[in-house]
Amino acid sequence: MHHPFITRFTLAALTAGLIAGCAAPPRAPTSTAAREAPSTAYATTSAAPKPVLIIGHRGASALRPEHTLASYQKAIDDGADIIEPDLVATKDGVLVARHENDITGTTNVAEMPEFADRKRVKVIDGERLTGWFTEDFTLAELKTLRARERIPKLRPANAKLNDQFEIPTFDEILKLAELAAMKRGRPVGIYPELKHPTYFRGIGLPLEERLVTALQGSAYAKTVPVYVQSFEAAPLRTVKRLLGNSMPNVMIVQLIGNPRSRPADWRLAGDTRTYADMLKPIGLREVATYANGIGPEKNSVIPRDASGNLASPTALLANAHAAGLVVHPYTFRPENAFLPKSLRAPGDDATRNPAGMISEIQTFAAAGVDGVFTDDPALGRRAVDPPANGGH
Repeated sequence: MHHPFITRFTLAALTAGLIAGCAAPPRAPTSTAAREAPSTAYATTSAAPKPVLIIGHRGASALRPEHTLASYQKAIDDGADIIEPDLVATKDGVLVARHENDITGTTNVAEMPEFADRKRVKVIDGERLTGWFTEDFTLAELKTLRARERIPKLRPANAKLNDQFEIPTFDEILKLAELAAMKRGRPVGIYPELKHPTYFRGIGLPLEERLVTALQGSAYAKTVPVYVQSFEAAPLRTVKRLLGNSMPNVMIVQLIGNPRSRPADWRLAGDTRTYADMLKPIGLREVATYANGIGPEKNSVIPRDASGNLASPTALLANAHAAGLVVHPYTFRPENAFLPKSLRAPGDDATRNPAGMISEIQTFAAAGVDGVFTDDPALGRRAVDPPANGGH
């Protein structure tokens, strides 16, 4: 075990430049020269474009079952700048990483006879669901379960790894990132998402306070870039208020879903606005009062035409940058099912086309995005790293 002071000192030295750039809300680029200023986090011997952040979406979830320590480690090994855990709460109030609090499809819980009586019917964010939910299990009980691939038909190689990995806690993910950062000599950022925070607050397990407590209690989290995201607005305002000025390295990112749908907290409050309103210039300026960036669906940045191919960029990037917001669209995946039609490989929906995903990310990078959520960080690195750098 390394000495904690050495860890803090070394990581502080490694990340000083990056934190300096993250401490204040990002400003919109004022010129081509400003946009292309070299980043201190990626020092090179010559001027280079501002790097596009590679965010390991649920780890390297194209290559390992999502939200497992193995997936996060693979993302780090493959060069992700940041790893992204979705956070939900256990019955005893511990933050754990699952895509949803409904764990029916991402664990072996349905095959555990001792938990047969935990099956429930619930309404979460307006959706009626039947299954097993994290808030009905203690952490000790969840630790007896094993993770499973969420989309096995599209990722059969991942399905072969079913039942090998535990459900990790947020604290375990922070520790993994700290050790990995020390090993590779550069920081591993953290990008936690609060899942269904209004629902969890309503059942007495608020996520916001638990997340802030975890971040403030982690020496590591104080030294690296941290982005806190949610599809809901009020919980992000709560996180901003709870943090105050205690952690200037923490960014707030408003996730933006289907333009026709509404944030759960708005709907419950009787607010009839939709995500489409958030995407308008006036909506982006409102987001900028509490957030540093947005995480939109990638189709909101570059839509697809009637043939399923990439069309021209919308005004969203320019409008968001004008409001002082960074833009991190989601999600870039290498399988045919998720690629624009012209970038698919011969084969079925599960067929991988690495070159297609690389090309898609490069199109978005050329449009000016600041980062991308990707299930395959190794391909993301290849997409955005100048060849002269030799990659990571």
